[in-house]
Amino acid sequence: MRAVCHPSSTPPCGRRAGQCTIGGMTPRVTRRRALAAAAAGFGLPAAAADAAPAPARHRGGFENLRVATFNASLNREQEGQLLEDLATGEDAQIRAVAEVIQINNPDILLINEFDHDADGRGVDLFRTKYLEVSQNGKSPVFYPHAFTAPVNTGVPSGHDLNRDGTVGGPDDAWGFGQFPGQYGMVVLSRHPILTEQVRTFQNLRWADMPSNLLPTEFYGEEISPELRLSSKSHWDVPVSVGAGIVHILAAHPTPPSFDGPEKRNQRRNSDEIRLWSDYLSPGRRSKWIVDDAGLRGGLAAREQFVILGDMNSDPLDGDSWPGAIDQLLGHPRVQDTKPASEGAVEASKAQGGANLKHSGDPRLDTADFNDDPSPGNLRVDYVLPATSLQVVSSAVYWPQTGHPGSELTGTFPFPTSDHRLVRVDLQVKA
Repeated sequence: MRAVCHPSSTPPCGRRAGQCTIGGMTPRVTRRRALAAAAAGFGLPAAAADAAPAPARHRGGFENLRVATFNASLNREQEGQLLEDLATGEDAQIRAVAEVIQINNPDILLINEFDHDADGRGVDLFRTKYLEVSQNGKSPVFYPHAFTAPVNTGVPSGHDLNRDGTVGGPDDAWGFGQFPGQYGMVVLSRHPILTEQVRTFQNLRWADMPSNLLPTEFYGEEISPELRLSSKSHWDVPVSVGAGIVHILAAHPTPPSFDGPEKRNQRRNSDEIRLWSDYLSPGRRSKWIVDDAGLRGGLAAREQFVILGDMNSDPLDGDSWPGAIDQLLGHPRVQDTKPASEGAVEASKAQGGANLKHSGDPRLDTADFNDDPSPGNLRVDYVLPATSLQVVSSAVYWPQTGHPGSELTGTFPFPTSDHRLVRVDLQVKA
């Protein structure tokens, strides 16, 4: 596959098959690592506004790092439509999304639901037309490094996956989608992305997972062995920070709903979450995992990491398979900082409905699902650092009504997304 360079508006990137210019140097990209990848140039830090600012970059031999995830709903119904909206620089929803990012000012950010295009033009347009332009007086933000790659959504499987008697359409893609790349993912970073070490798991087979939840009776003997586990993709994106490397483990499992009594989406969601749990367990539990380049095994015990993404699973409420997200929350290498907001509490009380029956703390909610029929507001978006990383603070960006920024979250139809940005501030060795 060809590497994709994503230059910022600072130094350009030389586009050649298998080469990216990173920080003024031209690394050799091996065939194994020539995945659709990263970025070039030098960035400038930006100050946050109207939210707790990112802490000082260096203090006492440590470097502060703000890591965030945001399902920004930058998806469109038609292929190419997001590119058209990005090119104008004036799309109201995209400007609001950019403003939320400028306010929170993360150093590393995963965006879920960003339609993928093969040459990465959308990432470039988002940076130059929106993030690097002040939105309502907020300070621009600069991300000289980026990673994006193909996902399974909208990619035809050639099979009747929903068993309706016909082949074709979004339900019969490897991951639900109207076109290839819908609901894609992007990692943006101020720190260098180690492109040659990126691992992706787009093609990993569900049936290869030991003791999986795959409903083979529903799919049948022909289809079951071919099904891909990841509804989008799973990425291990190593980022050089301070004196070491932080692995960004990015994913967006399928919602555990929209299926029948076979519970295929509930099962898939749980096993997509389990992939990261096994990946963090070196030895027997992870030896079944094989990345798209053929490398087997999980993440070494000494490595630092942060799990990011819309996992579509609440630990207590909603429609998840029992214990799905607990596979990560209870993992011995993972710490849960429980990011919270008062805006979520306000929304839960004001909306009532299914929220009144919830067992979970509404302060931890990250998504406003008060539609009809409604599961209520849920905690589904996560930033989960390794226990080896020192946590400074965490938050969900959900301002209360009337507070600065509340016009960017709002109520349905949302100015940005039905999800909220979640962030965690860490300290790593400088």
